[in-house]
Amino acid sequence: MENKFDVSPSGIRGSAVDTLLHTLLAATGETEWMEFKCNNDNPQEIGEYLSAIANAAALHRKDKGYIVWGVDNASHRVVGTTFKARRAKKGNEELESWLSRLLEPRLHFLIHEFTHEEKSLVIFEVPAASSMPVRFSGEEFIRIGTSKRKLRDYPEKERALWAIFRNEDWSAQICEGATLDDLAPEAISFARQEYKKKHPHLAAEMDQWDDFTFLNKAKVCIGRKITRTAIVLLGTTESEHFLSPAYARISWVLRDANAVEQHYQHFGPPLILAVNEVFAKIRNLTYRYMPDASLFPNEVTKYHPWVMRESLHNCIAHQDYTQGGRINVVEEPDSVLFTNLGEFLPGSVEEVIRRDAPPELYRNRFLAEAMVNFNMIDTIGSGIKRMFITQRQRNFPMPDYDLSEPQRVKVCIIGRVIDERYTRMLRALPDLDLLDVIALDKVQKRKPLTDEEFRSLKTKRLIEGRRPNLFVSAEVAAATETKADYIKKRAFDKAHFKQMIVAYLENFGEAKREDIDKLLLSKISDALNSEQKKNFIMNLLQEMRRKGNLKPIDGKRGKGAKWALHKPSSEGHD
Repeated sequence: MENKFDVSPSGIRGSAVDTLLHTLLAATGETEWMEFKCNNDNPQEIGEYLSAIANAAALHRKDKGYIVWGVDNASHRVVGTTFKARRAKKGNEELESWLSRLLEPRLHFLIHEFTHEEKSLVIFEVPAASSMPVRFSGEEFIRIGTSKRKLRDYPEKERALWAIFRNEDWSAQICEGATLDDLAPEAISFARQEYKKKHPHLAAEMDQWDDFTFLNKAKVCIGRKITRTAIVLLGTTESEHFLSPAYARISWVLRDANAVEQHYQHFGPPLILAVNEVFAKIRNLTYRYMPDASLFPNEVTKYHPWVMRESLHNCIAHQDYTQGGRINVVEEPDSVLFTNLGEFLPGSVEEVIRRDAPPELYRNRFLAEAMVNFNMIDTIGSGIKRMFITQRQRNFPMPDYDLSEPQRVKVCIIGRVIDERYTRMLRALPDLDLLDVIALDKVQKRKPLTDEEFRSLKTKRLIEGRRPNLFVSAEVAAATETKADYIKKRAFDKAHFKQMIVAYLENFGEAKREDIDKLLLSKISDALNSEQKKNFIMNLLQEMRRKGNLKPIDGKRGKGAKWALHKPSSEGHD
């Protein structure tokens, strides 16, 4: 893993470090964004202080905070320290690397080691948190007075931090020194075309605007100054340094069926043009499937162009650029995976669908609004639901959101039918609630359901079986002409139940009928009533007896019989 912390080989020296030290020593008392220590070198403590200082600096509107070793925290007298930051380790890992790995989002802190008055000192220069509170090892910390505390225990501080982050939009910041020459003319020309599509009533007037007037009205520039949004969407390749340490990059990777990388390519600004270049790489072939057992197949492209573009445009709009990572587009034979850095602020996809309104929190509001003006994304907040509706109309699997990592959003678009029963069911039940469709999509993908989803599908008799082995119910199978699929599934279960009986007898030697009932009754489909389930078990035992798998060992028949495995003698007979 690439380290994302900044450590100069020898720190800063001479007048620069003297000025910094004297400034810190002159502070009245130990502020919440500054910590003095002598020799405390506990790695866990240091990590927690990095989180606390970064969050406290943001709360106090400071650009940076500091941890200083070698200064007495009461008198501010320089006493020196034995702590050697660059030599310290946590286990076999260098301390700097270990700290960086456990900080989320990544924190670009500086380490200065130097001597002052022949005494060793260490200063950690910690940038203020931006876009979200900094956590260490999964926990967020804050300074309260001179003490380090867990942020979650101080909700008023947490609310205040989020209010700051909402009002300080990374994408709206001015790139000092950037000029119109740092924007690509072909990108501006394309942006004008798209702006006209979005705002046709302004088309004639827009032809009279110079570039800066257009960019200001499109909310890409502010007062004829170049913003980070302008560089991301319209910047030349050479202008990317204005975003440092962040950068705007899309990586396309092609993998084969064994997940072996076959090809890749990286795309930088202007991202408004890079999107088309990325999609030119994706193999959107024609896909054929047979709906409703028809002799005439449907032919569609594997991926709906709008869904694909919306997925990538969302990555661009919602990427946490402060983390210094790329947007990835990974293509495999039957799917394309989009990933971007940053927490999924709405919380869950189901909440987005259920609320059906713009979210309250935005990571890059200025960038998102510019993308709306350039016809790249829908009115903010509506695109995700439209993606699901579009896939549902095609009777294809739903977009697969993976939010298991706290600082990464993954969206997989599948370009094939997974389960024909699911596809036929969507065709037969066009008015099915979208949340139920999403839940049924989880069933076909063998993903767990929430209790609410399970109750909804079970109540409507859309699924049968017991967790985690759920599948389309018999009623829906019949309604959607999938009885054959259902019978095939029953045949599979039948073989599975036989294996269960054999395993039980191998373990215990013999079994009464009531033992076998206890083993199987709860596993049999709820499409059968209690009596049908017991008849199913009896027929199963008799079938195994006829085929020579089982034998009754007490001469009895029916419920009173005991069963054992049939083991032929060495002579080949009983």
